[in-house]
Amino acid sequence: MPLALLALAVGAFGIGTTEFVIMGLLPEVADDLHISIPTAGHLVSAYALGVVIGAPLLAAVTARMRRRALLVSLMALFVAGNALSALAPGYDSLLAARFLSGLPHGAFFGVGAVVATGLVAPERKARSVSLMFLGLTVANIAGVPVATLVGQHLGWRVTFLGVSAIGLAAIASLMLLIPREVTGAPASGLRGELRALKSLPVWLALGTTVAGFGALFSAYSYITPMLTDAAGYAGSSVTLLLALFGVGATIGNLLGGRLADHAMRRTLFAGLISLAAVLALFPVLMRAQWSGALAVVLLGVAAFVAGNPLNLMVMEKATSAPSLASSANQAAFNLANAGGAWIGGLALAAGFGVTSPALAGAALAALGLAVAGAAYAVDRHRATTAPTGRERIIATHVPETTEAGAHH
Repeated sequence: MPLALLALAVGAFGIGTTEFVIMGLLPEVADDLHISIPTAGHLVSAYALGVVIGAPLLAAVTARMRRRALLVSLMALFVAGNALSALAPGYDSLLAARFLSGLPHGAFFGVGAVVATGLVAPERKARSVSLMFLGLTVANIAGVPVATLVGQHLGWRVTFLGVSAIGLAAIASLMLLIPREVTGAPASGLRGELRALKSLPVWLALGTTVAGFGALFSAYSYITPMLTDAAGYAGSSVTLLLALFGVGATIGNLLGGRLADHAMRRTLFAGLISLAAVLALFPVLMRAQWSGALAVVLLGVAAFVAGNPLNLMVMEKATSAPSLASSANQAAFNLANAGGAWIGGLALAAGFGVTSPALAGAALAALGLAVAGAAYAVDRHRATTAPTGRERIIATHVPETTEAGAHH
């Protein structure tokens, strides 16, 4: 694998750290700005809103921009957003800065995935994307806990300055390691990128992302009360247990990348089935501390095994304009975050028990599997009704990795 993937991973590490660290610093921010914790929680929503709006918007308006220059520009916007967060004089300005920080998130991962696959041979595409997202999963193991401790002891503003420094390191890495020859401007332009979103397979892929990762966030959003009220852990142990989720996510990310290069669609189906099974077992696994910790790890593994083929599925189904489709998939991940948390909250509010969000997540994973199955049926139908014999041969006799890639 080329060293250039390290530059993308550094950027992903910074983005993953700033996205999740705010959740652990809400009390400090609330005390400093003299607001309530629920009000401070809107800072999480502001970042997610920035991702949802910025991912397709920035990918569309920069469709003619050279990809290395675009990645550097996106990371510069990331640095500016986090620096402004550190310097924000009040709540409203911090809210705006968090929105700004979220704008480049989806476009960076979307364009970065296109660049990563362009750096390697076709049979290594999924692994190249998994190495970029390795920065995101490692952020959950090391970046977020360390940044949270820094914020708790030195102040939350220092944390955001530190994240800005990570962004500067990512900019230097991108400029030094990403080769110019593989990052030219896309030929399709804005019109071609927008045309990609008219494809039914692209929308089915995005729907699979929303349902499949909504399953993860339905449970993960309420993992703390599950671990404390059901498994019996002390609140002080939750940070370490969340790092275990990062370990599971890292394993699942690398495993999913390797498996998806050999069998894209089967890896997706296996990941969603595993995710549904793990979530369905949560009420049993959360009855003891050791099995509760195991559940957290397994949740990370199953979700990120499915995550890798989901990224490629969207990108390669829009072969003429993958940047916008891939960025839109990042927006879909954040819609899954918000929607999954909302559905899990409904289960709790209905009085179904502290582990009920996991059961709601299992149902969402099953829904994601159904959407993925519908996408497969559409692909099969299109293959058998291709207008020429040559197209039918291409559709039915290519290796599975190429077939899956064409469906992405």
